[in-house]
Amino acid sequence: MNRGVPLALLLALALCPGSAEAHLNSTGMGPLYDGAAHFLESPGDLLCALALALFAGLRGAESARRVLFVLPCAWLIAALVSSLTPTVAESALATALWVLALGALLALDAKLSPRAVGALAACTGAYHGFLDGSGLGWSASTLGALVGMAAAVFALAALASAGVVAIRFDWGRIAVRVVGSWLAASGLLWLGWAARSPG
Repeated sequence: MNRGVPLALLLALALCPGSAEAHLNSTGMGPLYDGAAHFLESPGDLLCALALALFAGLRGAESARRVLFVLPCAWLIAALVSSLTPTVAESALATALWVLALGALLALDAKLSPRAVGALAACTGAYHGFLDGSGLGWSASTLGALVGMAAAVFALAALASAGVVAIRFDWGRIAVRVVGSWLAASGLLWLGWAARSPG
């Protein structure tokens, strides 16, 4: 069999992309799953929520509880409000700064009070939720998708923060801080890419 035929077929498939959707991709399983999938497929959202949840876990059970409830609620409220506004384009530079800042706080194990951690969760949720909801318009499926997104944020915050709160050994806390340094490095690389990208 001629080797050129499979290569030509592969090239033809690569040149026939599917449709691109700006906000919510349909999973075929309903709006709740669409919203959860959107969160899990958005690196900026996912990395920021993960860094904040791990940081809250390092700061203790009270901080973790605040993030657990404030982050998804702020995310959902901001997304609902912005769903009635025109679409706002996400700034790669701003998202990179969020990832860098939250990763740095985690790596440094910054000594913030539970109230400050809660305020940080509110700001993070409001920023990312506003971007995720902007321009979606109002409908029952939009509400379902945004609730699904908030539920995914809640699940990630619960699992990550509870896992860190349960750590009883110093080496475990150090490992979590190393993850923070990786997140900060990712934010720094993202920042460099965003600064060099045109537009």
